[in-house]
Amino acid sequence: MTPLPRLDRRTLDSLVASGLDPAVRVPATASRDLATGIVHLGIGAFHRAHQAVFTERAAAATGDDRWGIHGVTQRSASVRDQLLPQGGLYGVLEVSDDGRGRASTVLDLVGSVRDVSYPAEDTARVLATIAAPTTHIVSLTVTEKGYRRAADGGPDLADPALAFDLGVLAHEIDGSATDDREPSRSAIGLLVRALAHRWRAGAEPLSVVVCDNLLDNGPQVEALVHALVAACPAAASSELLDWIRSSVAFPATMVDRIVPATTDAHRRVAERLLGATDAGLVVAEPFRQWVIQDRFAGPRPAWELAGATLTADVTPYEQTKLRLLNGTHSMLAYAGALRGHTMIADAVADPVLHDLARALIDEDSMPSLGPDTGIDLEAYRDSVLERFANAAIGHTTVQVAMDGSQKLPIRLLGIARDRLAAGHVPHAAARAVAAWMLYVRAASSGTLEVGGAPVALDDPAAARLGNAAAGSVDGLADRLLDSSGVFPADLAEDDRWRAAVRAGVTELDGLGAVTPAGV
Repeated sequence: MTPLPRLDRRTLDSLVASGLDPAVRVPATASRDLATGIVHLGIGAFHRAHQAVFTERAAAATGDDRWGIHGVTQRSASVRDQLLPQGGLYGVLEVSDDGRGRASTVLDLVGSVRDVSYPAEDTARVLATIAAPTTHIVSLTVTEKGYRRAADGGPDLADPALAFDLGVLAHEIDGSATDDREPSRSAIGLLVRALAHRWRAGAEPLSVVVCDNLLDNGPQVEALVHALVAACPAAASSELLDWIRSSVAFPATMVDRIVPATTDAHRRVAERLLGATDAGLVVAEPFRQWVIQDRFAGPRPAWELAGATLTADVTPYEQTKLRLLNGTHSMLAYAGALRGHTMIADAVADPVLHDLARALIDEDSMPSLGPDTGIDLEAYRDSVLERFANAAIGHTTVQVAMDGSQKLPIRLLGIARDRLAAGHVPHAAARAVAAWMLYVRAASSGTLEVGGAPVALDDPAAARLGNAAAGSVDGLADRLLDSSGVFPADLAEDDRWRAAVRAGVTELDGLGAVTPAGV
């Protein structure tokens, strides 16, 4: 059997000439030279399935050739080695299956990535590219851990990687011992070093677009960058800080697209559609959303022509996602695992859990947002439940259930506090929290099995939670409200909330487990 060619620009031209499957979308930028206008730190699967797609389509809509992306890897050179031999080309395999015979697959080829660097071997080129006047945007998807923050949200100056980068930065600010080849050891350190290089190279304005799931992400990273520069002992650090404050913008964003891991089965589907191998293939659901605060220091792509929302205030969109999507996702994960469901799609297809999810959204989540969001909340609710039913995504209940002690405060407890403040007892939100409590008890005691496999509690506070949850179901709500460290005092001490959570534990404990076949 003749091996398939590897995807690159020449191969794509040949495949297009011979005729591609109708399910393959050819990138408008594939045969066009794009100048580098964006440097992206953290070019993993999410960026390639999200911001790079928006940038690709914005360029196609306008013909603007300034917005090629220079991607920067973080932990390894693997993405560089996948994409550079392909000239930056790769595919996004959009998969959808509602479990009722309605399935679709589309291979969306993306050509907006034009270069990739690995900082451990190529920091100098990354710094030079960000310093170049043709670069107008630095964007980031480095995960929350990549910002090296302390418990108070400021920089963790005791972090060895960050401390190293600050030491290099001090020399680079003063120009006393600049060695661009010294690799950065942290993403936030690389960003601050790059800002210093841009300042020294001519101080052209720049926009830093943070695309990680941090609340108020742009301003948070802005404050972090300011604190890092202020902590730098270099004599000229105050001048750099003044320039950053006046010339570098940090717009807030909200990003949303489910991007599961790429499997060999996905690769076989893509090869069949394309007629070539794609080492950079990523997988995503059809849905994609990007909300961006319209606060830029200079030019930007026309992302709104690709479907992004430009707005003065990202907060309503961010809260809608956290409460309607993320909060419901967590509830389905905990209750779904307790009912024996392996996949989120199975959980939302369970009539009992579907009703619980709908009640959470309709009775508590949507009302907690208030009447003036400017968002069609009912349409958003329907899209959320439809997305959860997409069996092709493969999200497991146990995967989504991780780190509940960190997720509950921003996904569910804010809903409860706002409803209580408005004079309403949030029974549906209390049931969602009760599902977490029962999950914690079962997983930490070794009595939870999902898909025939035992499930242990995966949470940074697992030991404390396990101790609080130990014992009978009677009193479980009170033990976790008082001793888990998750609930703020005003909420834990509210008798209405405590009674609602107790009732939720009793109700959900009586649901029992089912198998997917019995649903």
